[in-house]
This record gives sequence, structure tokens and C-alpha cells, in this order.
Amino acid sequence: MHINGIDHLELYVGDARQAAFYFDTAVGFRLRGQGGPETGLAGQRSLLLAQGGIRLLLTTGLSAEHPAATYVHRHGDGIAVVALAVDDAAGAYAELVARGATGVTPPRTFTGPDAEVVLAEVGGFGDVLHRLVERRGDRDAFLPGAIEPVAAPDGDALLAEVDHLAVCVPPGQLDETVAHYEKVFGFADIFTEHIEVAGQAMNSKVVQSPDGRVTFVLLEPDTGARPGQIEDFLRWHAGAGVQHLGLRTDDILTAVGALAGRGVRFARTPGAYYDDLEQRVGRLDAPVDRLRELSILVDSDHDGQLLQIFTESMHVRRTLFLELIERRGARTFGSGNIKALYEAKERELAAAGAGSAATAGGVGA
Repeated sequence: MHINGIDHLELYVGDARQAAFYFDTAVGFRLRGQGGPETGLAGQRSLLLAQGGIRLLLTTGLSAEHPAATYVHRHGDGIAVVALAVDDAAGAYAELVARGATGVTPPRTFTGPDAEVVLAEVGGFGDVLHRLVERRGDRDAFLPGAIEPVAAPDGDALLAEVDHLAVCVPPGQLDETVAHYEKVFGFADIFTEHIEVAGQAMNSKVVQSPDGRVTFVLLEPDTGARPGQIEDFLRWHAGAGVQHLGLRTDDILTAVGALAGRGVRFARTPGAYYDDLEQRVGRLDAPVDRLRELSILVDSDHDGQLLQIFTESMHVRRTLFLELIERRGARTFGSGNIKALYEAKERELAAAGAGSAATAGGVGA
């Protein structure tokens, strides 16, 4: 079995048209296909969006019994299927089940005039499935006979590919999740870290497919510390799931400027974060003032630098959000920014406190 990267991601959402409008008008994805009962997709509506090498399938269940409706009721909108490109879907399915994966959907074939697609599904983490996708013939024919192609103008392709998925798991499940991906999928544990700041803490491990094209950043809360954002996600999402989707761009300055202009809301970075940025990460290729203006973060490792920024969640439960990331050699995921952001916020608060005290003293005089 050989995994050739991420074929697509399927999001189960309460309203596929509304979700597609956001991803199209704000994030720059373009509609490439659609399907429903009339195309053989019983009980659902699905819209296929694409940008660069990223394909998102947005699916809404049309009845309370549909898996998409059940998922949304429990978890809210989110990534429910991570589809993996393989050479032989039937063979991969049999091999994964033999290694201990939970078989969910046996292989089935979709055939069109110029293409044939074989799909099978196995369990992943939490309620998230892995779809095995084998494509023959026209690779742009997404799902012959089920998803009808839609002709739409090309966008500006600011986003290139899926860089990674960050996955939160409940306490005590990190090691077993890593072991599952090592044993069943042949992934490697490439990075381990314990992150602690401001009384909050988490354990993180990164697993990656042999060719490096599929990467999961697995996060587990440290129950010995005070609750933080990982616990918040697990509570509001009702269990393990994809916390954020990392999308790689070749020009993060342009991408962030364009997306912000279309209404994407990005997390703001304290101005003090940039005061000692070059001392922490080394010489920058991008102007610090422009990074500060856009709230873009910078981190470094032995291989180079990475620039990253996170969107605010677009969901009512404030769970799934996006990360834009530009890699300038760096192979890690910006964990150094967690501590730097906290320390920057502390400096700003201290400066504001000192200013308030000085003002109060002046008034008293």
C-alpha cells in the first residue's frame, strides 16, 4: 500500500451552499462540481470546491438519519473525511483492515466515459473516516456519475496545498493514536513536544506518511495543568476531531492581504510580539512593519523559517479554523510562537498597567 497524499477533504456542514459561499467569496475556492439525489447521492447535497491542489467536498444531509446530519448534530460543521490517494483502493482497504483498521465502506466503483474511481473507507480518529481513493483515466473527473462537473472561472490560487491537519484527542489517547497510525497506516512519529505556558500545557506528536505528503499534528491536553484551548475544542466538538486545517501558500503576505480584504477574520497578534522578533528567529526576508500590520507570525527551526497566521473560527461552536503557512525551509509547525505570543501579551499588559499608574499619579498630583 502506498499513500500518494490527500485526495480531498470532506466537510459535513449544516448548509453546504452557505459554507461554499464563504469558502468561495472569502477564501478564494471555486465551485468545481455538485451532486445530490438526482446524481445518485441519496439523501445529501454536495458541492466540490478547489483551489491550487486543495479539494474540499461540502456535504449536507437531507434527513436526520444521514451520516452528515448525525455528525453535524454531534460535532457541528467540521472535517469528517480525510481522503487519501492510493494506487489500489481495494488492496489498500484489505491491507488496512488486516492491520487493525475498522472497515466502514467496502470498495465501490464509479465509472464515467473517461474515468473510473474506486472508493473505500476505514476508521481514522474519533468520528473522522479515511476514504481511500484510486483514480484511473481523467483525474479531474472527481466522482463520475455522482458529482457533476461545473465550469467556473479560475481564481487567483493563493493557496497551494494541504500542509497539515491539527487533531485534538482526549487525555490519554495521544500515544494510542500515534501507535495506530504507525501500525495500521505506516506513518512515522517525526516530532514530539510538551508545550507549557501560563499554567496551560499540552502534549503534541506529529505523524507523517512515508513520503511526507500527509501530516497530522496530534494534540492532547495535559490534565495536570489548568484547562485551555484543547479542552475547549474537545468540549465544544464533543470529542476528537480536526481543530484546524493548515494550508500552504507560496506568498503569505499577498494571501493574507487578499483574504482579509474579502472579509476573512484573522487572529490579532500583540504589537509587542514584533519588538524582539529578529532576535528570536534571525534575519527576516519580510519587512517587520508589514508582518506587524498583517499579524503574521514567524518561527524558525534548524532548516529555516516559517510564516503563519490563524483565522478566527467561522463556526458557531468556534471549533474548526484555518491556518495559512508559508515554509521558507522550516519543517516544524510554529510551536515557538505559543510562548512568544504569551510573553508579548504580558509585556503589553504590563506596559498598559504602568501607563495607567502614571496617569493616575498625575491626576492625583
